[in-house]
Order: sequence, then structure tokens, then C-alpha cells
Amino acid sequence: MIFFVISMICSVLVTFFELVSPKFVQYTVDFLLVDAADSSVPSYIDHVINMLGGRDYLRVHLYLMALVVAGCAIATALFRYLFKLFNSIAAEKFTRRMRDTLFEHIIRLPFAWHSENHTGDIIQRCTSDVDTIKNFVSEQMINLFRITVRIAVAMYFMLGISGYLTIFSAVFIPIIVLYSCLFHRRISKGFEKADSEEGRLSATAQENLTGVRVVRAFGREAYEKERFETQNYHYTNLWIDLIRTLSAFWASNDLISGLQVMLVTIIGAVLCVQNSITVGEYIAFVSLNAMLTWPVRALGRIISEMSKAGVSIDRLRYIMNSEEEKDSENAVEPPMNRDIVFDNVSYKYGNGTEDVLSNVSFRIKAGTTFGVLGGTGSGKSTLMYLMDKLYDLPASKGDADIAVGHVVTGDAAKAECHGGVGDAETAENSGRITIGDVDIKDIRRSYLRRNIGLVLQEPFLFSGTLSENIAITQSDASFKEVRDAAKIADLDEAIRNFNKGYETYVGERGVTLSGGQKQRTAIAQMLMGKPPIMIFDDSLSAVDTRTDARIRKALSETTVGTTVILISHRITTLMHADTILVLDKGKVAEIGSHDELVANNGIYKRIYDIQKQGI
Repeated sequence: MIFFVISMICSVLVTFFELVSPKFVQYTVDFLLVDAADSSVPSYIDHVINMLGGRDYLRVHLYLMALVVAGCAIATALFRYLFKLFNSIAAEKFTRRMRDTLFEHIIRLPFAWHSENHTGDIIQRCTSDVDTIKNFVSEQMINLFRITVRIAVAMYFMLGISGYLTIFSAVFIPIIVLYSCLFHRRISKGFEKADSEEGRLSATAQENLTGVRVVRAFGREAYEKERFETQNYHYTNLWIDLIRTLSAFWASNDLISGLQVMLVTIIGAVLCVQNSITVGEYIAFVSLNAMLTWPVRALGRIISEMSKAGVSIDRLRYIMNSEEEKDSENAVEPPMNRDIVFDNVSYKYGNGTEDVLSNVSFRIKAGTTFGVLGGTGSGKSTLMYLMDKLYDLPASKGDADIAVGHVVTGDAAKAECHGGVGDAETAENSGRITIGDVDIKDIRRSYLRRNIGLVLQEPFLFSGTLSENIAITQSDASFKEVRDAAKIADLDEAIRNFNKGYETYVGERGVTLSGGQKQRTAIAQMLMGKPPIMIFDDSLSAVDTRTDARIRKALSETTVGTTVILISHRITTLMHADTILVLDKGKVAEIGSHDELVANNGIYKRIYDIQKQGI
């Protein structure tokens, strides 16, 4: 803030020294046109001239005025430099704080918000829109202050020369301002459309850059090129239309300003001939009026630029007004090695028409391995997202009886699953999830997520070395700890075959690794944190069955006492779990051990028979 204040003070001094120069020119011209002996020279100037000891009164006077004007020019240059310097520093510091605030807010926004907004559009808002606001604050806003000061000082000097001529000159200012305001209202929507289209264009480019492997694999280069060119063509046309409108505005604005200068020059000359003003006053007034030409024209342009800045401010306001994830006031950090209970959980995404989960209830005993099996879209991943509070359930309306916690087999299991759950009337986004009888809504988010290790089917790796990626949750981990985690994930041998081993650089999103290597790296990442609850969301889908078996064996030996949740399409991955949950269209179809579910002769048995035959 202090830098902005200093820059404003410097801008005021620049304006003062620029506008005071014509007054010295006026005095010099008027002095030269009359007899030096009869001229009325201010006593302090006369005293200075006498001190110089020159008898050539006129020459000394000219030298003195030349020095004064030169001094004003030097002072103007100096303070303009200081103004630019401090204004630039202030603008960059302001932009840095704005970016920091935006980023800090964005990383605290719910996962659901990120799912609903394109990454490219968010990046565009945080770059292009931030720069637009920076330019407005550091240039247009400061210039608006400078213009106000310049107009006020110039009008003061001009009124001292000729009130009539000053009024005539000032009449054009409200005309330009009014015209600019009307134009500002007209063009705001155009800037909004252009910014939105730029966000979509950025999103398209970002999708293609991050999905370059898929684009190449399916030979979609021509299609994606055409799609980008179509959006780019539309975006370009929007800006061409805006430029046409802006060009017409600037041209008409310049025409009005030029007309004002021409009329002031003509009328001032008439007044000078009529001896209403002196030649020096005429020159000074024309100079002052010319100095007003830029501010008046800039005033219109600043108002028109406000429309663009206003759109950018609204786009950033959308981000800042989005509600962050918040813990309850009485958030706790309970022990996490406890039973996990899903109690009548129903959930539907904001853009969906049907429940992804419908009255799902089950219990996961602490320290056991729990398997989840289901087809695509059955709600398997949603269960884990809710458990990790990536999506939130609403506040409970009351405690429901939990008829879970025991294993039911045969016809009884079918009756409980279908009668107690399947046929029940579902409630949109309802139910509760507890860990050790504590509702997860009452558990601090950061604590919950530190203690729930989640490995996704499509893991994300950061640019860096394999060692850095594995140790991402424990930055101070030793190399031995990193390698031990890699061994459990069956990744150590593959890493040692790389030329640089653990120092092998991983490209953006891990594009230099195979799908199985990325999944195993993500598993090693999670193991480094040693969470009491580990979730594998189909995270072994990209490895072969032999590697799958080795990883599960290593996990069973090193995760004793840890609650492990396995989500998979492979029954071979789940068959050794203590309990297996079968989901069908968001509802609990079956639950029990492998042997019990095979004996039930239900969905699980049919999938088991198909996979057993290798179909």
C-alpha cells in the first residue's frame, strides 16, 4: 500500500511541474512584448536578477526562465521515473498477494467444485484475469487519479487566464465522460463472452496437453486440431468484433477531443486579437488545453477499460465466493483404528437424476480386509469419496437403527439386502458414516485424510524423480524407507532397471511410466504415510494377476492391524478378503465372505464363474 501512496504523490508532482511550465512561458513572452523598464516584475525575481549582477536585464531574465523551465523538465522526468518505479513495484506485490490468495482459496475448495469447473478455465481466471485487474489497478486506476489532479490543476491555471475560454474548454469533458459510460455499458457483455470463450479455449488446450497419450493412441490429432481451430476461430471473431467496436469508440473519442482543441485554439486567437488576453496568456492557455487533451481522451478509454476489468473481477469473485471446505466448530481427532459403519447412505451427484448410492448400510471391522465388487457405475468409488469427505453428506436428521455388523448368509442374506435396503424408499443425499461411533462430519478433514490412504485407479504423479514422488507424503523419509515402500508395491526391481534408478525423472502426470508402474508408485506413496485405513480403488487394474498376487501378499504381511479396503473388478483380488460387499446399481446386493457368496449362487457367483472360465 505504501508504494501505491508514494507513486500517487510522485504523479501529483509530475502533474504540477508539467502544468507550471506554461505559466513561466506566458510570463516570458509577455515580458518580451513590453518594455523591460516598464514591465512589472515580481520583486523576488527582480532581486534574483540583481544578484546576478547583469546590466543586460532582458538577457539575464531569459537565462533565468530557461533554467526554471529546464529545472521543471528535469523534475518532471525524475518524479515520472519514481512514479513508474514505485507503481510497478506496488502492482507486482499486489498481483503476488492476489495470486497467493486465489491459490490458497482454490486448494481449499471442495472436490465437487473442482469436478464442476474446467481446469483450463480456472487457470485462465488466475492468469489472464489477474493480469487484467493488475493492469487496471496499476495503470487505469492510477491514471484516473492523475487525470483528476491534472484537470483540477489545469482548470485552476486556465481560470486565471480566461474564465470564458475555460468554460468553453470544460464543456467537452462531461460529453466525453457520458459517451464513454454509455459505451461501457454496451461493451461489457462482449468482454464477458470473450473471457468465457478464452476459458473454454484454455480448457481445450489443457485437455489435449494432459491427454496427449490418448490423443496419439487413437489417432485423434486431426480431430483435436479441428476442434481447437473451431474454438479459436470463434474466440478470434469475438475479439475482432470487440476491436471494431473499440476502434469506432476511440476514433470518435479522438474526434471529439480534436474538435475541442481546434475550437479552443480559434476562439483563443480571436480573444488575443481583441486584446482580451495577452499573447503569453494565449500560448499558455493553448498549452494547458493541449495538456488536457490526453487526460480527457484517456478518461474515456479508462472508462471503457473498466468494462473489461469488471468482467475479470466478476470471474475472480466467482472463485472467491465459492465456499471452502470447513470443519465443524467441535471437530475432533479420534482414534482411526476402529470399525467403519455406513448407515443408510444415499447419494446423488448434482448433475444426476438417479441416486448413485441408495440406502447402503454395512460395517467394516477394524483391522480386517474388506472387498467391494460391482459393475461400472455401481457406486464403488463414491463410497470411498464420501468416506474421505471428498463429497459431503448433509447433516443427519436423526439416528437410524443399524442392522449391520454381522455376516448373514444364504436366503437370510438376500432377504436382508433386498428387503431392508433394495426396496426401501431412498432419501436424496442422506445417511451417515462413522468411524468408531464418531460421525466423519465431526472429524477434522486434514486429520481424516492423513489417516485414510487412498490409491485411485488413475493416479496422479507430479513432475520430479521417482524418489520424490514416492516420498511425497513424507518429505524427510530416508532412502531405505522409500525403497521399502517400493518393494511392497513390487516396484523396486522395475526402478533399478531404469538408467538413473530412483532418480529417474517422471514426466508431467507420469507420462514416462506405464499404467502399472504409475499405480504401483501411487501405492508406494500411500504406504509411506502408514495410515491405519488403506483404500485401493481398483488400483491394481493395470498390473497382471501375478504382480497383483505379489502385491497383495506383501501388503498382508506388512499391514497387520490396518483396515484395508479393496475395490476391484477381479474376484481373484478380493477372494481372500475377510468380507466382500457386492454393489448393484448403487444398492447392496450381497455381503459375506468369498465362500459364503459363492454358496449364495447370486451375482458374485455368476461373476466368479465367468472369470474362472477366463471369459
